[in-house]
Amino acid sequence: MVPILDKITHPSVLRDLREDELVRLAEELRELTIDVVSRTGGHLGASLGVVELTIALHRVFNTPKDLLIWDVGHQSYPHKILTGRRHQMSTLRQRGGLAGFTNRTESPFDPFGTGHSSTSISAALGFAIANKLDGGDRWSIAVIGDGAMSAGMAFEALNNAGQYKNDLDLLVVLNDNEMSISRNVGAMSAYLNRILSGPVYTRLKGGTGKVLGAISLPLLDAARRAEEHMKGMLIPGTLFEELGMKYFGPIDGHDFRQLLPTLKNIRELNGPLLLHVVTKKGKGFPPAEVNPCTYHGVSPFDRTKGVLATNGTKPTYTQVFSDTLIGLAKENPKICAITAAMPEGTGLSGFHEHFPDRFFDVGIAEQHAVTFAAGLACDGYIPVVAIYSTFMQRAFDQVAHDVVLQKLPVIFALDRAGIVGEDGPTHAGIYDLTFLRALPDLVIMAPADDNQLRHMLFTAIHLGKPVVIRYPRGTALSLEPPQTPTAIPIGSGRVLYEGDQVSILAVGSMVHPAFLAAQKLQNEGIRVGVYDLRFIKPLDAELIRRAVATAPIVLTVEENTVCGGFGAAVLEFLAADGLLDRGIKIRTLGVPDRITHHGAPNLLRNELKLDADGIIETIRALM
Repeated sequence: MVPILDKITHPSVLRDLREDELVRLAEELRELTIDVVSRTGGHLGASLGVVELTIALHRVFNTPKDLLIWDVGHQSYPHKILTGRRHQMSTLRQRGGLAGFTNRTESPFDPFGTGHSSTSISAALGFAIANKLDGGDRWSIAVIGDGAMSAGMAFEALNNAGQYKNDLDLLVVLNDNEMSISRNVGAMSAYLNRILSGPVYTRLKGGTGKVLGAISLPLLDAARRAEEHMKGMLIPGTLFEELGMKYFGPIDGHDFRQLLPTLKNIRELNGPLLLHVVTKKGKGFPPAEVNPCTYHGVSPFDRTKGVLATNGTKPTYTQVFSDTLIGLAKENPKICAITAAMPEGTGLSGFHEHFPDRFFDVGIAEQHAVTFAAGLACDGYIPVVAIYSTFMQRAFDQVAHDVVLQKLPVIFALDRAGIVGEDGPTHAGIYDLTFLRALPDLVIMAPADDNQLRHMLFTAIHLGKPVVIRYPRGTALSLEPPQTPTAIPIGSGRVLYEGDQVSILAVGSMVHPAFLAAQKLQNEGIRVGVYDLRFIKPLDAELIRRAVATAPIVLTVEENTVCGGFGAAVLEFLAADGLLDRGIKIRTLGVPDRITHHGAPNLLRNELKLDADGIIETIRALM
């Protein structure tokens, strides 16, 4: 039963509720969020941490006229429930259902699509300037976590916004929960912690809340100036004020008695303004409070026991990468590991335990991570930068300019390459082959199974060149017992099946579906050859020539966009080699040139014909 939530047909209804009803509403909202995510999976901890803040923002501001932009958007489930999508929450992250992040096409309450961190202030500033140019009276509100504040883009936006002084209706809400996905690191996190823990400021902030709630508006600016002057003498710096933001807080982000009067008074000012609220990630669900990293993003789970589902004893590709890197680092003291705020997600938390002095978490700062690695490489170290494929897009310039042009031995381990699934297009790792393949002298590999990943990481460590290894999310394919890593000749593929009617050239996660398709077709008397290229760059020229010479029909298969990917590389080679003149039929099978929406990975691969049945269907059409 959710009697208060049943009243919420529109966020404006929140203004009619008593404060005690708001407290009960927060309880109901948490209960519904936990129930939904336990069945659909999703981002639980972040959403539970902003329940009161979400209610307060929608109550005080006139949404959707006033624009509310959630940084990343993984904390937006309570927002979705309160803005007319409550009865669709069971479809969250499912094919054709609600997106796991905010999406402009989904609701007028989602003014800006999100999924990657640290974009909210820039977007909100853009909206605020547009409102200023139009002569409007609309607020633009960005809610950004302290983890996302570690990214350079957030400070670029603050620096830009600060020049407008009192001429803008812009509010930045700094949601400080001491977490991004993993524990926050770096000077910004330490700065915020000093503000919160300083004994003098701790006493001051209680009085500040009372003043903000009671002071008459004509005196508010003067009171703020006096308080900020006092803060400047008592706490370590006034960073946000120096950037031109009027700073308020910190206040308790779970206490309506502080949230509501503060927001109401801020609404009567003009910006740029920054409100610092303190929240607890996972609040209201004890397992998430105790293990906020584990419950950041979860699969469906037993909510009565707080038990997450596991994949049994089979290791993931992430775990294979982690174990292999630790083993290699034990033998080579020059190996270092770098992550951008995701030690658990990239598997580097184990490396941290074994080699704390050689592990570096740089915060949500992929660009810095790459150039930092380049500096290490210049001085003789072997940095391994583990980043999700989709986040590597943010550091393309650094890969090109700082690593590749200088031919530095930096190794990029791209996790979550290919179809990721429920997180949707913002997290799809389907572009890395395309944008990285353009870079000269960059070696790009993709393992078909766990042992190939071990061999590729060993090869990269000993190569002395920039290398990319891309591998998918999920359980690692294990066709043989674990092997001792050995070097693979650069640009060499392997023949898995012989056949003179059809040749399939595959890489990475698509090798096994190609093999299964060939098996089925062989049983029907159709002779299909399967070639695991292993290297996207450089290609195995002799193996491709052999495949084309063997069969009149050639199919390339990859879990990357077909635009400029592996198949395009093969076509370029065949054209340059004069092999396209032989009259062969060739098709490139991969992710089509359109946005791929969220849904279960297996379902998406089936729709895209990137499974054994889809490959068979494509081959039959060619024949």
